[in-house]
Amino acid sequence: MKILAIGKNYVNNLDDKNIGKTGNQIIFSKPASSLAVNCDVEYPSFTKQLLYEIELVIKIGKEGKNITLENATSYISEIAAGIDYTAKDIFNESRENKGPWELSKGFDGAAPISSFKTVSNFPNLNDINFDLKINGEQKQVGNTAFMIYNFAEIIAFTSKYMTLQPGDLIFTGTPATGAGEIQVGDRLQLSIEGDLMLDFKMI
Repeated sequence: MKILAIGKNYVNNLDDKNIGKTGNQIIFSKPASSLAVNCDVEYPSFTKQLLYEIELVIKIGKEGKNITLENATSYISEIAAGIDYTAKDIFNESRENKGPWELSKGFDGAAPISSFKTVSNFPNLNDINFDLKINGEQKQVGNTAFMIYNFAEIIAFTSKYMTLQPGDLIFTGTPATGAGEIQVGDRLQLSIEGDLMLDFKMI
């Protein structure tokens, strides 16, 4: 199983979508050990600045390579909500030294994820609402209409470089605003179309 993620993939204004569309998507990976499925997450001891980003996560349902844009969404079997955690201080150190992102993005618990809903629950993949509350306060609100690269474009692009296989997960980007720092004891609640999908604490 691969866990892939795309960075900087949302805009605040629909008129800005084409400005960021260079064709070069920012793709990175997380190890399988970073997954935390429907459970509380331990705040990592090596960071003093942990940032959250809510994202929709698509699961690949069949194997594909060089997938066409027209057929790309047929490779999605299920959709979940997840958090892409970044140890920002570690990330900054890595960037200063021109090093990789893995330690700041791929630590244990860096990818909390909800249970999945079958893709048939979403009649329009380009109009899915999702949101994040922390301690009962709304922090991020997103809709897939504001993606720079939609699900199909992500799948088609990624499959040029690697074979996508059943069970692979792709974190598809976070809303352009609202990401921030998390603290020990915070309670996170992730919803898709008003349905609570994930409810956990940082411990």
